[in-house]
Amino acid sequence: MLDLRLIREQPEAVERALAGKGGAEHVKDIVAHDTTRRRLLKEAEDLKALRNRASEAIGQAKKRGEDASADMARMREVGERIRALDEMVKDVDARIEALLIQMPNLPHPSVPEGRSEDDNVEVRRWGTPRGFPFAPKTHDEVGAALGLLDPERAVKIAKARFNVLWGPAARLERALGQFMLDLHTREHGYTEVWVPHLVNGATMLKTGQLPKFEDGLFKTVEPDENRNLYLIPTAEVSLTALHSGELLAERTLPLLYTALTPCYRREAGTYGRDMKGLYRQHQFEKVELVKIVTPAQSYDELESLVQNAEAVLQRLELPYRVVARCVGDLGFSAAKGYDIEVWLPGQQRYREISSCSNYDAFGGRRAEIRYRPEGGGRAEPCATLNGSGLAVGRTVMAVLENYQETDGTVTIPPALRPYMDGLERLTRFER
Repeated sequence: MLDLRLIREQPEAVERALAGKGGAEHVKDIVAHDTTRRRLLKEAEDLKALRNRASEAIGQAKKRGEDASADMARMREVGERIRALDEMVKDVDARIEALLIQMPNLPHPSVPEGRSEDDNVEVRRWGTPRGFPFAPKTHDEVGAALGLLDPERAVKIAKARFNVLWGPAARLERALGQFMLDLHTREHGYTEVWVPHLVNGATMLKTGQLPKFEDGLFKTVEPDENRNLYLIPTAEVSLTALHSGELLAERTLPLLYTALTPCYRREAGTYGRDMKGLYRQHQFEKVELVKIVTPAQSYDELESLVQNAEAVLQRLELPYRVVARCVGDLGFSAAKGYDIEVWLPGQQRYREISSCSNYDAFGGRRAEIRYRPEGGGRAEPCATLNGSGLAVGRTVMAVLENYQETDGTVTIPPALRPYMDGLERLTRFER
């Protein structure tokens, strides 16, 4: 959430910064409501000071035996006005809050200009795409030929955009998740956490999923409790919310968390896109990386977060590139972010496999996570960061496409073989 003081003091600068992200239209309304709020607060404070002085005077008059009934009646009227003003302030606060939660984060000055993902800027590449002596197939073709992917049965069980992974493919999915967790916890310093997959509306609001992304969420209804619980679209939600409402000591930062969870997304607005295969599913698994740091640390921590995610692809020897997201593709809460795109030879293109973002103090302010500076001073909002480390299903895609062989089998990347009891190749699975 943006700092109200920043909007009050630099409204034109905020409007300019949000021109490419949206939300600039709320600035004038917020400033107007804030002006009203401060006027109401001043009137209430002046009346409270008047009431305090009058109360003392009334007490003195009573001691002298004087009639203070007129002054007392006037103070009752003042008290009623103060109560009315307090209610008006609460109403204005709610209006300001409702506008603030709709406003995206300001982009960092280093973020490239642009309107869509087509304007993202390539930062670096790693690895050389493999040359094939045959026309490489897409992962869904490879998986179907080997009897490993079964979207037809998934449609029967649920609907489109689900999949069934049989035998070795299911084992590959599990192995990849375990491999990623081990790498991040043993070498990158993250603490693994097991978190709820269902969260309440307040958690979704504090982590920036509501109200903007309501249409993209699955939710359950508890009739006896008269409330909704949402299925998480990413473990970022649960991991970030771990410290919501808490005041942390600066010496405990940075905090690094990781979790492997299912993720659930309605994929609203993507009808007809990526309907085949594992790229855009309603249910998929992902290893998430979350950092809670000071704002001063956050941009260095973003760079290391990206490197942590890159390390997975490097160990698996999968070619990829890193792109800096432009303003128009940055996302609601992000101040700066990168996408990691893995090479898919069956599609002859790079596709996103990880998105890493720094929310800066916007994230801590919205989630109500603060820290006390080591040298003293007032509590400040933490910065929050998150990234995929990696999306497991998309990594399965990349393995199937990059490691396919002439005979239709798939070689297991050497780094994964210890997680699959030494299995070196995926062959036809008979079921």
